[in-house]
Amino acid sequence: MNFEIKYKDALGRIGKLKTPHGTVETPVLMPVIHPGKQTIDVKKYGADMVITNAYIIYKNEELKNKALENGVHKLINFNGPIVTDSGSFQLSEYGDIDVNNREIIEFQEKIGTDIGTSLDIPTPPYVKRERAEKELEITLERAEEAINVRGNLMLNSVVQGSTFPDLRAKCAQIIGKMDFEVYPIGAVVPLLENYKYMDVLDIVMSSVQYLPPSRPRHLMGAGHPMIFAFAVAIGCDLFDSAAYILYAQDDRFMMPDGTYKLENLTHMPCSCEICTDYTPQDLKNMKKEERMKLIAAHNLNISFAEIRRIKQAIINGNLLELVENRCRSHPYLLNALRGLKKYKSVMEEYDPAYKKSAFFYSGPESLNRPEIYRHLKRLERLPKKDKLVLLPSFKKPYSKNIKNILLNNPEMENVDDLTGKLYKIHNSSDNDLEYGDSVQLAVMDYPFGIIPLEIDELYPLAQNEAPSCLDEDSKIFIRDTLSNYMKNFCEIIISEKVIKKFDLDFKFKEYEKPLEISLNDINKIEYIADYQFGEGSGKALFTGNINIIKSRKTGKIRHIHDGDVLIATLRASDGIFVLSMEGAKRLHNYLEYPQNRVVVNGDSEPFAREGKSIFAKFVIDCDINIRANEEVLIVNENDELLAYGKSLLNGHEIMDFNVGQAVKTRKGGK
Repeated sequence: MNFEIKYKDALGRIGKLKTPHGTVETPVLMPVIHPGKQTIDVKKYGADMVITNAYIIYKNEELKNKALENGVHKLINFNGPIVTDSGSFQLSEYGDIDVNNREIIEFQEKIGTDIGTSLDIPTPPYVKRERAEKELEITLERAEEAINVRGNLMLNSVVQGSTFPDLRAKCAQIIGKMDFEVYPIGAVVPLLENYKYMDVLDIVMSSVQYLPPSRPRHLMGAGHPMIFAFAVAIGCDLFDSAAYILYAQDDRFMMPDGTYKLENLTHMPCSCEICTDYTPQDLKNMKKEERMKLIAAHNLNISFAEIRRIKQAIINGNLLELVENRCRSHPYLLNALRGLKKYKSVMEEYDPAYKKSAFFYSGPESLNRPEIYRHLKRLERLPKKDKLVLLPSFKKPYSKNIKNILLNNPEMENVDDLTGKLYKIHNSSDNDLEYGDSVQLAVMDYPFGIIPLEIDELYPLAQNEAPSCLDEDSKIFIRDTLSNYMKNFCEIIISEKVIKKFDLDFKFKEYEKPLEISLNDINKIEYIADYQFGEGSGKALFTGNINIIKSRKTGKIRHIHDGDVLIATLRASDGIFVLSMEGAKRLHNYLEYPQNRVVVNGDSEPFAREGKSIFAKFVIDCDINIRANEEVLIVNENDELLAYGKSLLNGHEIMDFNVGQAVKTRKGGK
């Protein structure tokens, strides 16, 4: 295996792909180099990896002899990793080529390519199913043949299946079990050229879900920077671009928000050296060949800058904010962004549980982000209460400031002064709310809907910003969320301010009794633990002579002890628990196997006990529901607790990878 993940966000990854001619960092853009017409030094503009066509070399005797004698790297004057295509593009264009699968694979190995490609059948979009199925069978047969033919050649195997998601899934499942190094997703160029981004979304997602996460995926023919962020967010790691030169030949400037024609430009579109050194009129006055090279250089600069911007967004944890920004540059891209709603559960599975950056709401599409889906699912872990009281939103953190509001405003005798009139949803219980009843106090706010006051300081419930002016989609989302959540309670009391803010249209009757605030630190830490680790974890962790230590500066809970023994620390940055060894033991005793566990083999056991990080190749089992950046337990195959730490991958990735770290161990139990 030649690939490992360093950073994650959504389905996007920054990874290291090792090849015979060096290691490249993904996401990576591979400029297409024509083996007989190279005109631009792409390495000068940031290319670490390129792609060229083995079939063109094979068919041209002069190029073929040079490649066989000196290798493909000298032929195209590039000393970094080179990917070669097998002729599938020519096959799709002309219907037939003069080489078979075995011959082209053997040829790619002879000329020293880093990653070769089997000769798949690139079935176009929207063909009849019978044709797609027939050609897919040929692609699968050739994939199997390629594995048997190659020597040490790293290989691509392309996911095909036209625009039938089930055929793409079938292909991904079958070739995903074969030992290929990279999995391209093919035959999408016609869709990209015609802005059929929703179809591209369905093709990619139906492929990525069934491909091994330990291998990079290449979206073939995706060369325009306006698609890069979206494609990375749905799991694509490699891109190839002939667009930089093709667009330049047509006097077109590529930008992350679209394409500009030279004839329409009065000012240059960016600050690269081409745009600062030349004016549109300068370029118009040049000979076409000279102008083409300069515009191609601009296109490369913009494309590589966008890849760098995407990588930084992954590291920061705000990739989907960048995606939302980019997708608003074209209506069809926005349509595809909205289509991500269908894949919320998949996105959440691979999205890290906790991130560095706050959640910024940028429009209705933000409601489909993994963080919101995860929050609504994790609400189900919290203790069940009889009554639900929904308060209006105010300054964060709500639980702290609701107390401050009452303390600093003597005229407020109780929380009713903050909420205004209170109403009871008509179809709820007729029992009056009495002090001491089992009550859940929560704030109703967007984009996260219902926020119980005990967990309001957890990421991203406190670390988010949204406009004060609501859009209609948010109101609908809140109403739907409440409809689903209120089923868990026998009685719902709601502030008139909440009713008005979200235009709630339930049947209400006025509730005349005053409310009293009842928040305590024990409930708070138990709720946080349940939300983080699972139902019942709070009471399992925090038993005994509980001593809660708060920060003198902020008043926030910092450490929880049983007497003098530390159980857990509440991390200030995101409000989650980092366990001590005592806390890990208590959680291990409570949670049934394999919950929250990463199981290592005997070779790794002594290193885990010493507090060394856990590498994926030593993991023999784990809780498949683990998310990246969660606190996990490290055990041996007898379920003996060895250590605890932070997961760097999710459960599926931990089980599939054989290189790189899986868990950053915090402490071992020597």
